[in-house]
Amino acid sequence: MKVLMSGNEAIARGAYECGVTFAAAYPGTPSTEITEEFSRYEGVYAEWSPNEKVALEVAIGAALAGANAMAVMKHVGVNVAADPLFTVSYTGTNGGLVVISADDPSLHSSQNEQDNRNYARFAKIPMIEPSDSAEAKEFIKLAFRISREFDTPVFLRSTTRLSHSKSVVDLEEVTRPEEVREIKHQPQKYVMVPANARVRRVVVEERMKKLAAFAETFPENRIEMGDPSVGIIAAGMAYSYAREAFPGHSFLKLGMIHPLPVGMIRKFAEKVDKLYVVEELDPFIEDQIRALGIPVTGKAVFPYTHEFDPGVVEESITGEKRELKPLPPVKIPPRPPNLCPGCPHRGLFYALGKTKTFVAGDIGCYTLSFMKPLEGLHSCICMGASIGMAHGMSKALGEPGKGKVVGVIGDSTFIHSGITPLLNTAYNRSDVVIVICDNRTTAMTGMQHHPATGYTLQGARTRELDLPALGRALGIENVRVINPLDLKETRAVMKEELEREGPSLVVAQSPCALLLRKKGGEEKAFQVDMDVCTGCKVCLGLGCPAISWRKFDGELEKKITKKTKKQEGISVIDQDLCNGCTLCSQVCKIGAIKEVIS
Repeated sequence: MKVLMSGNEAIARGAYECGVTFAAAYPGTPSTEITEEFSRYEGVYAEWSPNEKVALEVAIGAALAGANAMAVMKHVGVNVAADPLFTVSYTGTNGGLVVISADDPSLHSSQNEQDNRNYARFAKIPMIEPSDSAEAKEFIKLAFRISREFDTPVFLRSTTRLSHSKSVVDLEEVTRPEEVREIKHQPQKYVMVPANARVRRVVVEERMKKLAAFAETFPENRIEMGDPSVGIIAAGMAYSYAREAFPGHSFLKLGMIHPLPVGMIRKFAEKVDKLYVVEELDPFIEDQIRALGIPVTGKAVFPYTHEFDPGVVEESITGEKRELKPLPPVKIPPRPPNLCPGCPHRGLFYALGKTKTFVAGDIGCYTLSFMKPLEGLHSCICMGASIGMAHGMSKALGEPGKGKVVGVIGDSTFIHSGITPLLNTAYNRSDVVIVICDNRTTAMTGMQHHPATGYTLQGARTRELDLPALGRALGIENVRVINPLDLKETRAVMKEELEREGPSLVVAQSPCALLLRKKGGEEKAFQVDMDVCTGCKVCLGLGCPAISWRKFDGELEKKITKKTKKQEGISVIDQDLCNGCTLCSQVCKIGAIKEVIS
């Protein structure tokens, strides 16, 4: 049966078809849907782990017990998982182990644009890369075959375009090969003390030689001859773009991108007059071909940054920009990303923006608070960095810095990478206030559960992590719980804790507005009393999408019985967007914003 599937859905389906029974992941765009989709199949186990390192370690354990297991993460997640990754390359896997890295060219939803093909070479792990959804389904099967045959973890690389675009996939019968699940006591293989690791290091090199020979016969590495005047080497989505731009040219289509099929590359290079490598981001393939002494053109004409498309490929090779029929100009108002109406982060960062503190931020929806009008966040590096950075700032500033540094982190991000730096803050005693923005879900990636929500990925009820109790257990003596939608309370607590000696933890606890809507909770709505509003624009400072400004146009003025001479307009609340968080009514000091009475 043929169906339309995204790359993420296809990977999940392929894993299920070939008998994979185990998946561990931390949600991260563009990889999140792989694990979500996989979890819906019968007879499988899937979990959200606290972070990518834990996810990979869990998957390694399952593989060592003989299962076919996959660890799923976005590209920066591999940084977190790098410690076990490099060593499992030495130990091997017993069962099948596939690490899925979803890269993000053009930084659609990421803080950097790293090219994780480099990890494959660095860790000495084979990597394969599909070019569409149909290949994604088949390549996950191939990845497990390679893993079991060569006793190695395998990388499957995806990109945002592959993850989220859809193409036709042929669904096949599910085959569940008998897994020999047995824990083998092999300390020389699995205990990586130096004496054992030195032996395994040699094994890794021998394995890479075998994989290099395998790459020459790997069926997804293939020469597609056309016009011999131009030859193009490409893999993944770059191949799809190049094929669309130049259907008549000759291609070496790579399915395995590490190790490369050196013999096939030499053979192809001899058949064409001019050789190009089309690849997004780093010159990963190009540099290796140059090292072989083969003349090749790559980054001399292709961009180093952002994702490609057929137009980029065509222009880079021909030097000519395709003439497109221009559309009539359309003035579209700018729509920067914004916190949702009713978002609990808005109250917290509105309050923080009024202070003179430096707010070290983290990865999450709340990162958007750096923009106008809130301007309540001043740095964002990586998952968990906010706490360590705040502690470091406090120590560097000394006594003059007391009361001037706040670290802010989300509940899921705190569990991911914030526990250890909070322990460090408690242990080394700095004058910082750490705020956990506890909105009861992993909101930024689509409402995934985590250890503090009380539910697993597959919907089972579980023990709910007590964040205030954990803070105290780590050594934080001053722990407060607030409702960030209560501005008076939020301001008062933050003032008190900033003046306090030593570290403090504030848990700003209020459910995500979308979570409440999903649960079908009752929603209030607010409106502006036009006769009371003076046009002061204080409510606009919240940056709420439900609140807008309407200038007087003559007709509007006729509807208002009371207005000041200098008044230019009034605030307006879209009741379809408003969910009754009450923040606007709290900041309006003249009582112009009132609840809608039905």
